[in-house]
Amino acid sequence: MQKEPSSGHASARATPPARAAGRFSRPPRSRLVLVVGGFVALFACLLVFGAIAEDVHEQEANALDALATPLLHGLSNPILDAIMRALTDLGSTIVVVPLFVVALALLIWRRHRREALFLAASMAGSLVITESLKLIFHRPRPQLAWAQVQPEFSFPSGHAMNSLVFYVAVALIVWVFWGRRAGLIAAVLALVLALLIGTSRIYLGYHYFTDVVGGLFAGAAWLLIVSAAFDGGFWLRRWRAEEPGP
Repeated sequence: MQKEPSSGHASARATPPARAAGRFSRPPRSRLVLVVGGFVALFACLLVFGAIAEDVHEQEANALDALATPLLHGLSNPILDAIMRALTDLGSTIVVVPLFVVALALLIWRRHRREALFLAASMAGSLVITESLKLIFHRPRPQLAWAQVQPEFSFPSGHAMNSLVFYVAVALIVWVFWGRRAGLIAAVLALVLALLIGTSRIYLGYHYFTDVVGGLFAGAAWLLIVSAAFDGGFWLRRWRAEEPGP
C-alpha cells in the first residue's frame, strides 16, 4: 500500500526531466540557425555600412542623395510637414531618453535585470558609436535654403540609428515577456517607426539619404552584436516557451 504512492511519486518526478529533455532536444538545431542567420545578417549590415562609409570618406557624390531629398521635398505640404516633424521628434533624445529611463526603471523594478542590462548596453553603445562616427567622418549637413541646418555632423544619422536600436530592443523584450505574436507585432512596428523617422530626416533636409541608411544599418549591426553578447540561445529558449510571462 505504501510502495505504490512512492512509485507514483518516482514516476511523477521522472516526468519533468523527460519533458525537459524533449523540449531541449530541439534548441541546438534552432540555435545553430540563429547563430548562422545572425552572422549573415551582421555581415550584410557591416558590408552595406562599409560601402556607404567609404563613399562618405572619399567624399563621393551619391546619386540617391541627389534624388531622395528633392523627391521627398516635392511632396511637401503643411499636413505632411507636421507629420514629419512629429516623426522626427520620436527619434530625438528629448523623446527617446525619457522613454528609455521609464523602460529601464520598469525592468529594474520588476527585477528583470538581464533585460534591463540588455537595453542599457544597447542604448549606451548606440549613442557612443553614433557620436564617434560623426567625429570620424566630419560630414557636413545638407545645405538647403528651405532647411534649418544644425551644427552637428551628418553621418550617420543619430535619429535613425538610436531610434532603431531603442524601439527594436524594446520589441525584443516584449517578445521575451509576452510571446511570439506580441513580439512580432512589436518588432514590425518598431522597424516601421525607425524607417519613418529616417524618412522624416531626409524630408526635413537634416540628413542625406546615405546618412539615414548608414545609421539604420549601423544600428542593426550593433543590436545584433549586443543580442549575441547576451546569449542568443537564452533568448531563443525564452521565445520558445509555451507560456511566456513577465
